Amino acid sequence: MDVRGNAAESQSARASPGPRDHVLGPDSHMYVQGYKWVRWRVWCCRLAAALSLGLLLIVFHWQPRLAVLARCRSCPLALADILLITDSFGRRHVMKVLTEEMEHGSVDLLGELEDNDCRDTVQLHKEEKTLLRYYLFEGLRYIWLARKGSFCRARKRMYGPNLIDVPVKPYVQMLFEEVLNPFYVFQAFSITLWLVDKYYFYAICIFIISIFSIGISLHEIRKQSITLRNMAQFVTNVTIRRNSGVEECVSSEELVPGDCVIIPPEGLLLPCDAALLAGECLVNESMLTGESVPVLKTPLPTGDGGYSSETERRHTLFCGTHLILAKGGGASAVAVVTSTGFFTAKGSLVSSIMHPQPTDFRFYKDSAKFLLLLGFVAFMGTIYSIVVLFKSNVTWWELVIRSLDLVTIAVPPALPAAITTGTIHAQRRLKKQGIFCVSPPRINICGKISLFCFDKTGTLTEEGLDVWGVMEGGAAGFSELVPDPSLLAPGPMLSGLACCHTVTLLQGQPLGDPLELKMVESTGWTLQEPEGNGDALDSEFGGHRVLAVVKPLSQSTSTGQAVAIVRRFPFSSALQRMSVVTVAHGGHSALAFLKGSPEMVAGLCRAETVPQQFSSKLRSFSSEGLRVLALACKPVDERTDLGTIEREEVEKELQFLGFLMLKNLVKPESAGVINVLRLANLRSAMVTGDNILTAVNVAKTCGMVGVDEKVIFVNATPPTAQSMPTLEFSLEGDRATAGQTAIVPQRLYQNGFDYHLAINGKSFAALCNHFPECLPKVLLRATVFARMAPDQKTQLVKELQKLNYRVGMCGDGANDCGALRAADVGVSLSEAEASVASPFTSKTEDISCVPLLIREGRCSLVTSFSLFRYMSLYSLIQFCSVLVLYTVRTTLADLQFLFCDLFVVTLLAIVMGRGGPSGELHPHRPSASLLALPVLGSLLLHTGMVVLGQLAALFITTSQDWYVPLNSTVFGVANLPNMENTSVFSLSAFQYIIMAVVVTKGYPHKKPLFYNWIFLCLLIVLFALTTWLVLYPGPFAGHQLQLHNFLDMDFKMLLVAVAALNFLVCFLVEVLVDKGILNCLRSLRGRRQSKKQYKRLNVLLCESPLWPPLNETMSPTEHTVIHCS
Repeated sequence: MDVRGNAAESQSARASPGPRDHVLGPDSHMYVQGYKWVRWRVWCCRLAAALSLGLLLIVFHWQPRLAVLARCRSCPLALADILLITDSFGRRHVMKVLTEEMEHGSVDLLGELEDNDCRDTVQLHKEEKTLLRYYLFEGLRYIWLARKGSFCRARKRMYGPNLIDVPVKPYVQMLFEEVLNPFYVFQAFSITLWLVDKYYFYAICIFIISIFSIGISLHEIRKQSITLRNMAQFVTNVTIRRNSGVEECVSSEELVPGDCVIIPPEGLLLPCDAALLAGECLVNESMLTGESVPVLKTPLPTGDGGYSSETERRHTLFCGTHLILAKGGGASAVAVVTSTGFFTAKGSLVSSIMHPQPTDFRFYKDSAKFLLLLGFVAFMGTIYSIVVLFKSNVTWWELVIRSLDLVTIAVPPALPAAITTGTIHAQRRLKKQGIFCVSPPRINICGKISLFCFDKTGTLTEEGLDVWGVMEGGAAGFSELVPDPSLLAPGPMLSGLACCHTVTLLQGQPLGDPLELKMVESTGWTLQEPEGNGDALDSEFGGHRVLAVVKPLSQSTSTGQAVAIVRRFPFSSALQRMSVVTVAHGGHSALAFLKGSPEMVAGLCRAETVPQQFSSKLRSFSSEGLRVLALACKPVDERTDLGTIEREEVEKELQFLGFLMLKNLVKPESAGVINVLRLANLRSAMVTGDNILTAVNVAKTCGMVGVDEKVIFVNATPPTAQSMPTLEFSLEGDRATAGQTAIVPQRLYQNGFDYHLAINGKSFAALCNHFPECLPKVLLRATVFARMAPDQKTQLVKELQKLNYRVGMCGDGANDCGALRAADVGVSLSEAEASVASPFTSKTEDISCVPLLIREGRCSLVTSFSLFRYMSLYSLIQFCSVLVLYTVRTTLADLQFLFCDLFVVTLLAIVMGRGGPSGELHPHRPSASLLALPVLGSLLLHTGMVVLGQLAALFITTSQDWYVPLNSTVFGVANLPNMENTSVFSLSAFQYIIMAVVVTKGYPHKKPLFYNWIFLCLLIVLFALTTWLVLYPGPFAGHQLQLHNFLDMDFKMLLVAVAALNFLVCFLVEVLVDKGILNCLRSLRGRRQSKKQYKRLNVLLCESPLWPPLNETMSPTEHTVIHCS
């Protein structure tokens, strides 16, 4: 148990395990602090809430931590009533400690826990009761353990019912929570202020729109909650076997860890996580992984080691997966429940949907800071308005109302909602293209991707493989290549190819891994599985429990004899191998066969059986892009109980049999996509479990490594009893002399990026553990990561993120789940419409979805920027108009506000984000900082142009011969209509339209403006309407909007001309800002390094022409260190 803080501190603060299993979610810890109610503080808070008319309660709702600090005092966790939890993302949660009376004798169910570990004993009516203290966090129950002095996840029996219960809140509660959102609280404050100020029509319209918006929001939230609940909740009847051997049918809600579940032959939808004890199950795990190929699960091997769902995935049945078929070999398949409810794999994933990780994206952080900046502008304007109003001798009541009204203008409450418009449109376009998103905020992050990692098999290359040939090998060397395995002479190699697999039959059709299906098909042998109780086959093969029988089509001495598979150890990505145990007729000739990566298989074989040409042959085949597997076998003592033999016993001291080569073609679309990414200056990398030479060949074929670019292999070794850890860089195919290798570095490093590093999983692990200083440099230049285990893929993504890369990951969703979820943007290629394996799911079977996703992300990000700037400029235009009119003792009319806000700005903001993405990826990514110099600079310049335009309209009006000054004895709406108001309002109406055009970006990340024809038509209509209001308003419109009727047509044309000049100047300013005219200001502060670590490291590496040193063996104390400070 980790304790954060001084060891001498009390138990009031204690770190607790994270809410999710490390297998199924990110590693996390929670910092828990205990608090106890203080009665006098509670009463003081109640009094303060009453005096503040509930305002204090609203503040407590927004900041629960303040509510705890105000009402409670810190105390040890053992005495706490309230817990303040800080999760690994820095978010704070307030949880109430709950108690539950335990039944007599239920303490025994706690297993390993001591008697007084997790309960309090109290006297109730002179009768001793046992209370369980716990709290619920993200669906999981954490119980108090007195011995450990902390709340821990219930790891034994204290799970509660086996339900993934997604709460669907009633409409009243949802309405209360929605109304207390800061956006709606500010909206309510504004409406109240407008009603007091007699802006009745405007206030009523905004109120109706707010009610409509709240109604839609509540409907969508409830609809999503109901959909998630229907997906998460599943109750069925299952058969369990009691300790006495009696079988009983119970509801799945009653399942607890330790129950033995009987799995029917026809399968079922599993309601819990369970470890398979007996039999085999064919499972469809597409709901969890997106992988549509069924997986064969085998019984958990016996042993003294602890169980982990990560290391024993091939023996674990996960909740929510569909068991297609269960085979027990004459008996029922049996599994023991390991997790229930939210503790299951499905429960953890549902919890991650209900409680998503916060999005660490600069745009969203800057938006909050920018609102504070607008708040500061509002504060300064309020001070100015108070001075102006005070000089105008208005009443104190009107002074307060007018000043507060200015705040509602300067800080637009609709700003946070407006910037999501672009994301919503992008999500709809992606759905039409077959790309589904379960986390919309990540669409904007797609626009900032700087590196994309790709899995190889099934992603860059075709899913299916074709058998290219077989080559037998032994102590005497390798035999000739046999293109067709069915032509092999009967023997161990042919038998191994026919039986070393996990292919199974479903309604007579073989199902399994595409590679194994091709392998079995190439032998010409057939697969047979036991029927009924399987006794007939068992007796035929010596009484062993037969899982399957493989036999040639015609049995003879020339084709081989039937072989029965009696034990399977399925493939493991971590182990890089699988094995089976077989027997011949009568139970004789027991043999163990092993298939896996050549390096792993050779390491498990007796050295004298491995040909001396092993490495050269493997290098030759892999360099041609072939997928190479090795096979081995060994005899097994027939007297051994083959049904319970250990995997470690089977997979050692084997005899090497030879190689199986398969051709895995690169998908036609892969090379084109990689080239598009390269032209856009987006780095791509391959992360695969395959051989490093095969991976390098595929990288060259698809264009990750150019024709004229070199590949340098990174070889790092861990320390041994006789040697230190070493690190060496060697050029591909480099067998040059020392004199030649000395020339290579100078030629290699002249252009900076004409070489790529390739590294395998073992070297990656050694590099991370023993050469951490070199790790960033290797990651910066590495393109191929081979033989990577699933957890290493996840680690790689996190290490790249430490270099400030925005990392994308594209895979098939099977072994890539961890990396897909860890990446900033994870894309799963799956038939599922929405896979929980990653934020994005694409139905296309190739990586063509990646450029589309990046283009949509850039379009969405640029649109969000445009909308943010437009809404900010809209509030600043209105803010300036009001201040200018306050200065001359008047203001805008109620319907003038309504016209600008609803009929101009709102309509433009809604359709502005409809423009689609550009057809190509530009080499430069859009900015994600709202506080960058170009953004702030352009806003400042545009605001200056706005003020100058409005002042010009005002001064032109006051300089006319027919100008009549305002009545100086009244203020505000009492002075309407008047000349000053009409001229300033007319020009500001044009400015709303002008800014919509100016800030709407097209090239290079969006299509030009005319492609968004709805937006273009609306601009034309609004421009025509505003021009009509200026030139020929008519008596009705003039009366309703309280406009002064100017009789001088030349003057009105002059106002239109001023608006046109305002547009030209603002458009020119925006063009100059886009061209980088403000960059001259940066020269005043001097050149600064990039904030991104990978960019700074790249500069340093380009200045280090002799890195990496080729063909030099380095130890941890010798390598060159390049610091990035």
